[in-house]
Amino acid sequence: MLVGISSLFSPSIIANFKIKFNHSPPSRSIQNLAKSSSSSCNKGSNVCLCGRRPFLATISTSLIPLHQSIASDSITDDPMAVLNRVHPPRPDWYEEFYAVAMDASMKSYEAEIAGYKSQLFANLTRKAANILEIGIGTGPNLKYYGNLDVSVVGVDPNRKMEKYAQAAARASGLPSTQFKFVHAVAEALPVSDASIDAVVGTLVLCSVKDVNKTLQEVKRVLKPGGIYIFVEHVAAKDGTFLKVIQRTLDPLQQAVADGCHLTRETADSISAAGFSSTDIEKVFLSSASLINPHAYGIAYK
Repeated sequence: MLVGISSLFSPSIIANFKIKFNHSPPSRSIQNLAKSSSSSCNKGSNVCLCGRRPFLATISTSLIPLHQSIASDSITDDPMAVLNRVHPPRPDWYEEFYAVAMDASMKSYEAEIAGYKSQLFANLTRKAANILEIGIGTGPNLKYYGNLDVSVVGVDPNRKMEKYAQAAARASGLPSTQFKFVHAVAEALPVSDASIDAVVGTLVLCSVKDVNKTLQEVKRVLKPGGIYIFVEHVAAKDGTFLKVIQRTLDPLQQAVADGCHLTRETADSISAAGFSSTDIEKVFLSSASLINPHAYGIAYK
C-alpha cells in the first residue's frame, strides 16, 4: 500500500480520521502469463510509501478450512503467538489512523494499477475457487472477485482494517458467506496445507517481517498447480538517484509506514522461493512516487 512519509499527513486523511475517530490500461499485456512455464524477471533500470495489515474462532464450512499452521517457526507454531511476536499490538488509535489513511489515500494508485490487476486477476476465473489474500488491508482487490464464484479469506494483522474490507466486499457484490477477515500475519497463515487455489498479495512483502518465510507459507497453503498473484514495489536499480533517495528515506519510511521497506529486492526473493515457475514484469507508476518500480506477475506451485 502506498501510504508513507508524505501521504500519511495529507489534509484529506487527517479530516477523514477526525470524522471516523470521533464516531468511534497498461503498456504491456500479461494476459498470457498463466500459459507461460518459464521464469522471467525484467532486470532493467528506471525509477512506496506503504504498508498493509480477531482470529475468528469459527469459519463457515463452505469457506476455506482454517487451521493452525504446521510450518516451522523459530519460536512457536501458533499463528496467534506469531502474530503477537512479529506484529505486537498497536494502540487502537494508531491502527484506526492507519486504516483511515489506507482507505483515503490509495484511490489514484488503484486507478493507475487497475489495468495490470485486471489482467492478473483474469487468471482466477478458471483457476480458483478458494482464494487467500494476504495483507488484504481495506480490501481494494475485492472488486475483482465480485463476479466470481469463489470463497475469499483475507488475512491482515491490523484488525481495524476489517470494517473497511467488509464494506468493500459488500460493494463488490461478494456475498457475506463467501468472505471472511482473519486477524493474522503472513508469516504464520492459519490455513491448512495445500488447501488454496490462489494466493493474492499486493503491496504486502514490503512490510512483512520475514519475506522468505512468508513466501514459504504461500507455497505451503497452495494446492499443487495453484497460483500466487502478486504486485509489489521493489528497490530501484543500483547507481540510480532514486535508489540513493530510497536508501536515505528507508528508515523513516519504516517508522511512519508500519514497517514498509523501500529497498527490498522482492522480485528476486519471489524468483528464488522455489516455485515451479514465475512470470514477472516491471512497471513504473506515476502515482507511486518513490515507491518504484513495481514487480507484478504470477508464480506457480
